[in-house]
Amino acid sequence: MWCKLAAALVIAAGPAAATGIEITVAGEGANGVIAIDLFEDVAPGHARQITSLAAAGAYDNVAFHRVIPGFMAQTGDVQFGVVGDGYTARRVGTGKSDLPNLTQEFSAIPFDAGVVGMARSSQVDSANSQFFIMFEPGYFLNNQYTVVGRVTAGQDVVNAIKKGNRDSGAITGAPDRMVTVSVTE
Repeated sequence: MWCKLAAALVIAAGPAAATGIEITVAGEGANGVIAIDLFEDVAPGHARQITSLAAAGAYDNVAFHRVIPGFMAQTGDVQFGVVGDGYTARRVGTGKSDLPNLTQEFSAIPFDAGVVGMARSSQVDSANSQFFIMFEPGYFLNNQYTVVGRVTAGQDVVNAIKKGNRDSGAITGAPDRMVTVSVTE
């Protein structure tokens, strides 16, 4: 993967005292900026992984590939989710970065609207690069997924992300995407 070395260098050195990320979104549904405060004190490993991938440019042009109305929008598949670079709807959502999977960092923070959680497989310690942003509360996720941050500006942009199938979240046609993701201090 093109960002392997850059991401490895960033994670080894640790990102600058980052406190969040800023996502510029474009597509048929949403266009605008989302600001996210990352919870380094609650989920330090997850916050470090996200900022490392963002600093390396790994999240740029990555699709929102699973968007369930009334629930959440998922993105961050840096392996199969880059729009225009081998993107295929059938594989997106199954990929990850070249960085190691993360050990869960569950907390007492509830999954309210605007909360950012780390996506994972059925294995608890399998979070890697994918994350999701809540449209509405989803308390059934509490203590099941790592809360890594919260939207501080741009929830209207989150709410406008092109919705997928009500059951699977699969997007028909071109997905909305994260054009750029930058680390903020």
